[in-house]
Amino acid sequence: MRRPKYQNDEYIVRLAAGLTGYALRIPAETILSFNQREHRVARARQVTMYLSHVALGMSLARIASAMGRDRSTVAHGCHRIEDFRDDPDIDAWLDELEGRLRSAAMLEADAESIPAPIERLQLT
Repeated sequence: MRRPKYQNDEYIVRLAAGLTGYALRIPAETILSFNQREHRVARARQVTMYLSHVALGMSLARIASAMGRDRSTVAHGCHRIEDFRDDPDIDAWLDELEGRLRSAAMLEADAESIPAPIERLQLT
């Protein structure tokens, strides 16, 4: 049985992938796919890993588990994106994404105040 702290890791990483995908005009499903090795998709995947780590405070191991990757792959991706922060424009862009991701994940909110999903709610 998975520990409660790690149960939502996949959802958190999907949120980061969604924001990254929106910013880069790449579908989140493509970013999280194992089949996509195109350079721009790989870079978007690295941004997703980086945002999950820096903005949301997830460990590299948790990100790797949620994305189905190796921890060293996540570490490499985070280092690559960190290297790009020397460019002031990229640094500002990443700062903006970090703030938006924190806001979307409601990190400031107490976990108890977030309503649990309603399984029986019919949306159709």
